[in-house]
Amino acid sequence: MKKTQILIVDFGCQYTLVIRRTLSELGYQSYVISPEKVSEYLEEHSPKAVILSGSNASVYDENAPTIPRDLLEGNYFVLGICYGMQLISYLLDTLSVIRGDEKQKGYGGVQVKQYTRSVLFEGLTHEFRVWASHGDVVARVPAGFTITALSEQGTSQVIEGMQSETNKIFGVQFHPEVIQTEDNNHILKNFVELAGCHIDWKPDQTIEFIQSEALEAIGEGKALLGVSGGVDSMTLARILSPKLKNRLFACIIDHGGMRKHEVADVCEVAKIAGIDLRVIDASDYFLETIGDAVDPEEKRKRFQKAYAKTFEKIIVEEKITHMIQGTLATDLIESAHAGKSSHIKTHHNVGLAFSIPEIMPFRNLFKYEVRAIAHTLGLDKAIAERKPFPGPGEYLRILGIPVTKKLLEVVSWADDAITEILKTENCYDDISQLVIALNGVETVGIKGSARSLSYAIVVRPVKSSDYMTTKAFYIPESVMELVTNEVTKHELINRVWWDYTPKPPATTEFQ
Repeated sequence: MKKTQILIVDFGCQYTLVIRRTLSELGYQSYVISPEKVSEYLEEHSPKAVILSGSNASVYDENAPTIPRDLLEGNYFVLGICYGMQLISYLLDTLSVIRGDEKQKGYGGVQVKQYTRSVLFEGLTHEFRVWASHGDVVARVPAGFTITALSEQGTSQVIEGMQSETNKIFGVQFHPEVIQTEDNNHILKNFVELAGCHIDWKPDQTIEFIQSEALEAIGEGKALLGVSGGVDSMTLARILSPKLKNRLFACIIDHGGMRKHEVADVCEVAKIAGIDLRVIDASDYFLETIGDAVDPEEKRKRFQKAYAKTFEKIIVEEKITHMIQGTLATDLIESAHAGKSSHIKTHHNVGLAFSIPEIMPFRNLFKYEVRAIAHTLGLDKAIAERKPFPGPGEYLRILGIPVTKKLLEVVSWADDAITEILKTENCYDDISQLVIALNGVETVGIKGSARSLSYAIVVRPVKSSDYMTTKAFYIPESVMELVTNEVTKHELINRVWWDYTPKPPATTEFQ
């Protein structure tokens, strides 16, 4: 293993790999580890900096995740984030952490004020906006620590930052790793610089590492790579094709839930990228397997089943020895396959029990990092800037009623029509992800002076860099009117709804 400067201890937070993403954005590699393995890891490695993540647990819970207390004895620079700060305080003073009252709990944006000058906040204004997600608070800092930041929640004050008198151990109650914290990444940058870390991450180095790791794992075997057409799988195919050549079987599965012209478009951009791509038509099989499922998790699980069985058939027919997936850190986090994060939703390409070894070269990367690699490879903008689309496609964009071929056609038509309008009106490029769904609740409308009992199309445009958090992209009123007029022309649609909810509390996709 390459010598790691920064160790991230994952206590089960949705944002743990966002810490890693932010560090790589700053130019630093890091290593994520579970708390149970910290002692063993430190026996053989000497990181310069240790970051303790947030968690969905409370430090005073029975069997709460923890760290060796000697980690706080001054041998390492330590930064505790949210639960991490509470854990530092609790290990040094068991009475210091309490469950916050309704005013002290923090969920969302919080205004923070610096209380005493801290090297951790160098470059920040006296007051700045942060993102909080906690129910517990540090009621008092341990001996040998000072308060560095506070927030006012009604008539209560919440300790938002603390540091040791040695300037080696720090804690913040909020999440500096997410984009909603308006610190321009100064906090994490200041911390790793204090620890003496040097910049050691570049996209071309990651490409070389992925190639060597895959070649070592596959040996003389033959690998199967499922290509969806998105930037992740296309970039991975471009990285591996020159090395594996005819030992890479790259294919796209037409499962019937693709967007209009999707398969043909993907084949065209694959050709431009020099990727030999095969098309596997399994649309009837997927539609039959998903059947009458309405619950989103049930739909995802049935899609996952069809996905796995389709690939297993190819594995046998083509004598495949290894399965390669373009799975991202985001997928692993939301499906609870990264550390101890909570399960949010099943991802079709995560947790599959293939009969052959599975390789996930992008398992530690986020979307923006893959895009950076795509640009480094010189891939066409049609690939590098392609907007995300869920693996199960429009099966997940029919809400509340069973999926049918007719409804898939309606969603596909609406998606194409709305996309064209947004492109014409110069809105599309500014949107990170555009979710077009059909709401299965029939509502009463008026068409041709007659009663209409039809469905609604829901439009959800979001902005994001890592897809762990999103904010709304607001469509101009004149463009909204164009979209509504066009979409309601369809015989099965009489309304258009607009969803501007951020993530959290929503997820990017409805299902």
